[in-house]
Amino acid sequence: QVQLVESGGGLVQAGGSLRLSCAASGSVISVHDMGWYRQAPGKQRELVARITAGFSTKYVDSVKGRFTISRDNAKNTVYLQMNSLQPEDTAVYFCYAEVVAGIAPEVYDVWGQGTQVTVSP
Repeated sequence: QVQLVESGGGLVQAGGSLRLSCAASGSVISVHDMGWYRQAPGKQRELVARITAGFSTKYVDSVKGRFTISRDNAKNTVYLQMNSLQPEDTAVYFCYAEVVAGIAPEVYDVWGQGTQVTVSP
């Protein structure tokens, strides 16, 4: 019914940049919060950044000043601009969205498939 498709991951050297994109498609009526989680091997999943429908943002302390989350409501897309990447940023990044969909509209938590970000020292 609703899917999130991620793109933009890859391999970069420390100090480099990547831009992740995540687009919602399907029977989307509206989108509430959107954001990005990441999970590194042996570590718990953590919320990296979140942006509300009203464009309020939140970041984990370790990425403040380096990452910027944004969204394009016309495209139902959330972005994560990642600058000054460090090896500690290496993880699988998952986007998520709280979407309203369906004939009798309901709120769904939808997740992307994950995209690998690897930062070499």
